[in-house]
Amino acid sequence: MNNAIEQILVIEDDSTIRCILEMALRAAGYEHVATAARGDEGLEAARKMRPNLVLLDLMLPGLDGLTICRRIRETPALADTRIVMLTAKSEEHDIVQGLELGADDYVTKPFSREVLLARIRAVLRRQDPLAAGRAIDGLSMVEADFSATLNGETLSLTRTEYRILALLATRPGRVYTRQQIIDATQSEEKAVTERTVDVQLVGLRRKLGEWATAHIETIRGVGYRVRP
Repeated sequence: MNNAIEQILVIEDDSTIRCILEMALRAAGYEHVATAARGDEGLEAARKMRPNLVLLDLMLPGLDGLTICRRIRETPALADTRIVMLTAKSEEHDIVQGLELGADDYVTKPFSREVLLARIRAVLRRQDPLAAGRAIDGLSMVEADFSATLNGETLSLTRTEYRILALLATRPGRVYTRQQIIDATQSEEKAVTERTVDVQLVGLRRKLGEWATAHIETIRGVGYRVRP
């Protein structure tokens, strides 16, 4: 991916952090970087420039980050815009809420330049490898019959296990909250609760063995994701 063509919008009210982020992005080859110090200004900038990615602080004057996240996701023209939240470690509830409003990932402050850039690259190149007919490190899934194979061997998955794994594997790197997993896997046959999600993940880890160890990550207090 050519960094030079990616457009990134930084919405951050701390002038020092905003300057550091802009310099780090430009040094990494992202030529089209815009910034905003207020939430309302940032939302207006997003609507005008239609960036590929928004780095979004949560605590902002004008409009808070969660409101901006929701409004971006409600705007059809910004449907493909990625959102990475910048959060404090104490904002666990806001992290969960932001992910459920449609944020793609989050980075906690203080953060290292290398970690931030790695997250940005991962989010920008994210796609659906299963829908594209490719396997993820030997894992292949067929939605038509809820079947899955790992390195050519058929996996014996329940429908709920399949749905959870398919959701996580569809967007490698994206964190899914337990509530998002519940919403995506709920069926008429059986109620899915947060406790059920955790139990299903235990079963999936056992059946997937080393693949799960390498790819399925528990995000404490938030949910789960499949590592790219």
